Amino acid sequence: MRTYTLHVPEGAARGDALALDRAQIVRDGFAPRAFAFTVLWFLWHRLWLAAILVFAGLVALSVAGHALGLSPVAGLIVTGLASLLIGLEASSLRRWTYGRRGLPARDAVIAASHEEAEMKLAARWLDRDAAARPAPTARLAARRDEDTALGFFPAREGLR
Repeated sequence: MRTYTLHVPEGAARGDALALDRAQIVRDGFAPRAFAFTVLWFLWHRLWLAAILVFAGLVALSVAGHALGLSPVAGLIVTGLASLLIGLEASSLRRWTYGRRGLPARDAVIAASHEEAEMKLAARWLDRDAAARPAPTARLAARRDEDTALGFFPAREGLR
């Protein structure tokens, strides 16, 4: 199961089908294609600024490795680690770019596939009554006594 975020235009009201047409869905987690293709993955997703930043970072890493006199094996390891970092952070950079473009994250779901996430997010977005209902955690919040602390068991103290 993966987490998916829904990015819709700023100012869009819940239930607006036209905003849903412009929406983007981003899967959270490791992006294997971003790991393998780095800058090309960012260009494919039209993340121009992120592609420039990643390219500049890879060039700076290469220049630094050459200046330090790293062996080809060490350079390959460093490049692999940089690609791993890019694969891990690609979806975060994608969300950041959508936020800059006026498509902030407005909802998140957990789903097994992209299609299931699309269906869940569309159903939740088009349900106008969902915004009016209070969050379930707000209704179920339990009240604790002020003299108890989590992790301590005062009832067991007297048994020692």
